[in-house]
Amino acid sequence: MKLSSELIEFQARLGYEFQRPELLLRALTHSSISSTTRPDNQRLEFLGDRVLGLVMATALLEHDTKATEGQLAPRFNALVRKETCADVARDIDIGSVLKIGRSEMMSGGRRKQALLGDAMEAVIAAVYRDDGFEAARDMILRLWGDRISSVEADARDAKTALQEWAQARGQKPPVYETVSRSGPDHAPVFTIVARMQNGNEAQASAGAKRQAEQAAAAALLAQLEAST
Repeated sequence: MKLSSELIEFQARLGYEFQRPELLLRALTHSSISSTTRPDNQRLEFLGDRVLGLVMATALLEHDTKATEGQLAPRFNALVRKETCADVARDIDIGSVLKIGRSEMMSGGRRKQALLGDAMEAVIAAVYRDDGFEAARDMILRLWGDRISSVEADARDAKTALQEWAQARGQKPPVYETVSRSGPDHAPVFTIVARMQNGNEAQASAGAKRQAEQAAAAALLAQLEAST
C-alpha cells in the first residue's frame, strides 16, 4: 500500500521506514475512528508498552552497572510513564498524523497526553512487528536520547516523595484539592493545592490534574525541605 506524503514525512521524523505500511496506519488509528475494516491501535499499544519496558530496563542496567533495584525502579518508571511517551510523541509530532474521530478532534485530541502516549507505544509495537526487536530498540534509544542518561538518580514522582517525607516524620499524607478549572474543554487548566496536616500548602496549575498535582507536590516539598 502507498503512504500519504504526511506519513512519509512522519517516517523520516521517526527514523524508520515501514516494510508493511499497514502497521503504521493501525498504530496511528484511535478507537474514535476505528471500524471492522480499520482496527484501532489498542492491541499494539499493549504490546508496545512491554517492548518499551524491556528496552528501558536493559538500557538502565547497562548505563549504571552499580545501581540497586531500588535506584533503578524509579528511573525506569520515569522513562516509561505516559507523560514521557507523550513528550517523545510531541518531539516527532505524532499528533499531526493521528487518525481520530470528529468528536475527538473537536475536543483537542491531537494534543491530549493520553492519546499521544498511547500512539507512541503503538508505533513502537508496529516497528517491532515490522522488523523485530533490534529495530524497535534502536528507534526507542534514538528517540528517548539523553533522557536515559539524564534521568535523576532518584526519579520518584513528587507525590510519592512528599508522602514519604510526611511518613518519615509521623505525619498524615498530604491531601490534594482542585481549586479551579478554567479554559476551554479542549485545553483545560487545572489549579491544585497540596496541603499538609499542619497547614503548609502550595499550589500549581497545569493542563491535566495529574500534572498539576505533581507540580503542587514538588513545590510543597521544596518549601518544606527549605524550612528544615
